[in-house]
Amino acid sequence: MSPERSRARLRQLGPVFRSKDAIGAGVSWRDLYRLRDAGDIVELSRGLFQLADMAGMDHIDFIAVCARAPHGMVCLNSALSHWDLSDEIPADVHLAVPEGTHRPTIDHPPTRVHVFGAKTFGIGRLKIAEKAAPFWITDRERTVVDAFRMRHVLGEEVALGALRRYLSQRPKRARLAEVARDMRVFTPLNAALRVLDA
Repeated sequence: MSPERSRARLRQLGPVFRSKDAIGAGVSWRDLYRLRDAGDIVELSRGLFQLADMAGMDHIDFIAVCARAPHGMVCLNSALSHWDLSDEIPADVHLAVPEGTHRPTIDHPPTRVHVFGAKTFGIGRLKIAEKAAPFWITDRERTVVDAFRMRHVLGEEVALGALRRYLSQRPKRARLAEVARDMRVFTPLNAALRVLDA
């Protein structure tokens, strides 16, 4: 197939696509890798490609990891940074997958995979519909609650800093309390709220 026809077929898949979708659209492996080598498409991660003229999109790392693990969601440090609840810019994408599902190994972009409980996994799982492709992330309230739930990993100061920033950004206190109760971390979060409100 000519490069022009291959590009046209890939363009119908969207700016970000999986190799299996490209093959399903009639683009052979040989043509796919020929386009990659010519610089017409960029391999974002194993089996995940992007049209080169769409490079520089926002949140491409989040889109890439969620395409590799569609049942997962961006979480912890990455979600804190996304929602401006921390000044840290994580070197790795933090991805949560539900307990009992496949735990992917993703080398690029560098990814740290966390396993969250299956029963509470859907709480605060938010779909962000980007122009290129969607990704899933913990919402603002779940992100703060997770920072408290995992403060032994992230650090007490990170959790308190996230809560402090959350309170300065149109907080939904009732929703925050509800998520904290569901995640069984209401007591320490409520104690921190009392200190910050004092």
